[in-house]
Amino acid sequence: MPSTGRVGAFKLMTTAGAYWRGDSKKRMLTRIYGAAFATKKELDEHLRILEEIKKRDHRKLGKELDLFSVADDIGPGLILWHPKGAAVRRIMEDFWRDEHVKAGYDLVFSPHIARLDLWRVSGHVDYYRQSMFSPIDIEGQEYQLKADELPVPHPDLQVRMRSYRDLPIRYAELGTVYRYEPSGTLHGLLRVRGFTQDDAHLFLRPDQLDGEIFTLLDFTLFVLRSSVRQVRRLPVHPAGEVRGISGALGPRRGGAEKALERRGLPYEVDPGEGVFYGPKIDIKIKDMLGRSWQCSTIQVDFNNPERFDAAYIGEDGGSHRAIMIHRALMGSLERFFGVLVEHYAGPSPRGSPPCRRTCSR
Repeated sequence: MPSTGRVGAFKLMTTAGAYWRGDSKKRMLTRIYGAAFATKKELDEHLRILEEIKKRDHRKLGKELDLFSVADDIGPGLILWHPKGAAVRRIMEDFWRDEHVKAGYDLVFSPHIARLDLWRVSGHVDYYRQSMFSPIDIEGQEYQLKADELPVPHPDLQVRMRSYRDLPIRYAELGTVYRYEPSGTLHGLLRVRGFTQDDAHLFLRPDQLDGEIFTLLDFTLFVLRSSVRQVRRLPVHPAGEVRGISGALGPRRGGAEKALERRGLPYEVDPGEGVFYGPKIDIKIKDMLGRSWQCSTIQVDFNNPERFDAAYIGEDGGSHRAIMIHRALMGSLERFFGVLVEHYAGPSPRGSPPCRRTCSR
C-alpha cells in the first residue's frame, strides 16, 4: 500500500520474540503480528474464519473423538490410528479397492525399502534428496525408505517384454511412504513423515495418452465426489466439490490440456511447477471455509521409462518406449481424512456438534 492511511481496519493478533538479524547474541526484539483490511466488514469476516479454524482443528477433534494421535516415544509426524479412525479408513480403503478393480486396475504391494541404487536410477537421489531419510546400511549395502511409490512396479516391464495389445497396464497400490519434513512444518494429519498414498502407475502407448488422461480425470472426480459417501455409516461426507484445477503441465502438456478443455474444467498453467520427470495436473478441493487443499494429482512421466527401459513390442514387431502415468486420487489418506474432519467440524454431516454415540459404532 502507498500509505497506512489506506488501512480501514486492523487488529493486532500476537507477539513473539525475535533476535535482531537472527543473531542470538544480539538484542531481543518483539515481533508484532496483525491483520489489516480495507473495511471493518472484511476484518470481521477474517476473524470469524480464524475462530472457525480453531474450532475445526482436526488435531483437537481427533483427540476429542478418539480418532488418531501422535506419540513422542514413536516420533513426530508418525500417526497412530485409533480403532474409530481406523474404522473410517477401512471403509475408505475398501471402496477404493473395489472401484479400482472395476476400473481395470491390478492391485499390487511393494516393500517399504529398496536399494539406494534404484532411487539413483529414478532420479530421486539427484532431485529429491532433501525430502528423503538417510540411507540404511544393511550388510554393507545402502537401502532407502521409499519416499515415493515410484519406481518399484517397473521391473514387471523389464522382466518380460509386453505386447502393444497388453497396454495400458494399470497398477494400483495403497502404499506407505516416508518423507523427511522439518519438525517445524509438521501439522497433525496434514503434514506428516509417514503416510499412505492411493497411488497408481499406468504404462501405455503414446497413442493412448490423451484418452487415458481423460479417463483418469473422470475417475478422479468420481472418487472425490463419491468415495467418502461410503463413510456415511459413521457418518462423514465428502469434503466439498472440486472447484478448480491448477495444471503445472510443463513443455509436453498438450494431452493434459486437451483433456481439461474437453472435460470443461477450468485450469491455470503454473510454469516451472512440474515434477522433475514430466508434466502434471494437480486437482484442488475447497472446504467449508473456502480453503484449497491439493489432494489429487495426475503426472505424466516421459523420463523414467527411459531410465528403466520400460518398453513393449509394437505392431511392427519392434521395441517401443512406453509412457508412464503416476496418479493419486485422494492423495494421502491422512491428509484427506484431516480435511474431512475440519470440513465437517467433526463427524456430523449436518454440521451439528460431534456425536460421540454415532462415532462409537
